[in-house]
Amino acid sequence: MGNTYDVRIWAVRQRKDRGQSSAELRWKTGETPHSQTFRTKTLADGRRAELLRALHNGEPFDEATGLPVKELRQLNDVTWYQHARDYIQMKWEHSPGSTRRTLAEAMASVTPALVKDTKGMADPRTVRTALYSWAFNMNRRDQEPPQDVTKVLAWFERKSLSTSALDDRMKVRAALTALTKKLDGTTASASTIRRKRAIFHNALGYAVDAGHLASNPLPQIQWKAPEQVEEELDPASVPDPRQAAALLDAVRAQSARGRRLVAFFGCMYYAAARPAEVKGLRSQDCDLPRRGWGTLVLRETRPRSGSAWTDSGEAHDRRGLKHRPRKAIRTVPIPPDLVDLLRWHLTAYGVAPDGRLFRTQRGGLIQDTGYGEVWAEARARALTPAQRASLLAKRPYDLRHAAVSTWLSSGVEPQLVAQRAGHSVAVLFRVYAKCLDGAAATANARIDAALKGGR
Repeated sequence: MGNTYDVRIWAVRQRKDRGQSSAELRWKTGETPHSQTFRTKTLADGRRAELLRALHNGEPFDEATGLPVKELRQLNDVTWYQHARDYIQMKWEHSPGSTRRTLAEAMASVTPALVKDTKGMADPRTVRTALYSWAFNMNRRDQEPPQDVTKVLAWFERKSLSTSALDDRMKVRAALTALTKKLDGTTASASTIRRKRAIFHNALGYAVDAGHLASNPLPQIQWKAPEQVEEELDPASVPDPRQAAALLDAVRAQSARGRRLVAFFGCMYYAAARPAEVKGLRSQDCDLPRRGWGTLVLRETRPRSGSAWTDSGEAHDRRGLKHRPRKAIRTVPIPPDLVDLLRWHLTAYGVAPDGRLFRTQRGGLIQDTGYGEVWAEARARALTPAQRASLLAKRPYDLRHAAVSTWLSSGVEPQLVAQRAGHSVAVLFRVYAKCLDGAAATANARIDAALKGGR
């Protein structure tokens, strides 16, 4: 049975049973009859008027229960705060730690906007901590939160709007506005806004599935995210081959920690590997011939999610390649410079028990803070004061950008560059647009030379 507009409502009839009078209301939805008995005819007439009003307003009725769908939805309604927790719980089991954290961030952004009023609400930072770190972290659901957190969460239980209230598009707009802001009131990045909006849309879809909303209101709202600069790589941040080589030399010239990391950074520069991909690289995934080019087979990432968000309690997750099926691999040819660097690293440091190439002196996973400190020192040694004050190679990730930019400027086909870098051609054109401008000029010169040669 489903919903129907085929509804018949009969007049109230009075009945007497063992000397007791009562009034019976009868109606039919589709082929299913329904009745309800009241102590007085006045009560029965009032209920009949409610059903007639819903019928005249064009509302569908649930054939099984005989109730207007809107009324049935309100009977099953929960607060947005509770629905958001239910949504997180539904997504939790099959989500990696970084995704769990992102889901919690999105729900913690919109939930403060979906309240009856703000009287008694704690300051934004306290609210964000209570929601993000406790309400929307399933790993802490059975733990006793601090007293101040308990107070904040109790406030949201009282003040949160009902989920069905999001039929009001203005309330949804308020939530959309909230997800565009950071805690300090400034506008979040375009990628953050897109990510949070997508999660909010999915949570509203789950409310439809749960029967709290008739339809997802988000696509019906004329709303546009704040205008921001396109997600385009700034060429000023990309080191050229000479600068990249100097930075790698500066890493090698540091302490023992630096020498352990020079090949780590080399994989980012020569193979365009992401840091999380390099952390999971194993010796059996490396083809390192004595001469010529070798290959790396990238099959796993070890992103840092934080121990609060992983099932294992470890800070790093174990995942497949970014935006790829879990068992997908990416084969990247590597030049002799990186082959030699990796062969030296294996000779000097060996591998971890699980075959990983890169590990700390104590055998653990390479930490973001650790290699970040080494990189900062390398910039201080290899760059001029003016370069250090600029965006040039500000982050280790800029080595990956340098690799992709070098491939493009060398005239490598964009499709092949995208394949080796592990993202789509669409992302390549969007992020590396200015680098592609240079590649286009090189291609034009080659075409021009070929045309002249045929004359």
